[in-house]
Amino acid sequence: MSEHRDLVDPSLEEQLVSACRTTVGDSLRSITYFTPDGYEQVYLRSDLEADADLAASVEHETAGFGIQTAYTETELGSYQYTLRVFENGFVTRVIDGDHGVFVTTDGITVRRSKEVTRAIRSTLRTATPAD
Repeated sequence: MSEHRDLVDPSLEEQLVSACRTTVGDSLRSITYFTPDGYEQVYLRSDLEADADLAASVEHETAGFGIQTAYTETELGSYQYTLRVFENGFVTRVIDGDHGVFVTTDGITVRRSKEVTRAIRSTLRTATPAD
């Protein structure tokens, strides 16, 4: 898995940042766009250091591509998103087809997590990645 600085079209990048900032506000820490083959961090809040092991996080989150299909025949319905809770923040992962986004936040409620998920999914469905 490798980082690609040009994976995301600038228009999609702006739309993702706008959708996430509008939904979660100043609690937003970062936004990372990913595919099965690469990723690009499209937003990092200015007070944070860019020293996280992003490749390891993305590698873990890409496992979600398999999860989309793993639950297709269950009584739970179709997979929607993943919310991970940590000591110092939260990760919300959304996958739509062959691309996904995960956002990190300082704090988030389940309701707000659902809202940001809808905003991200809507953005992913209306935009295409850069060539």
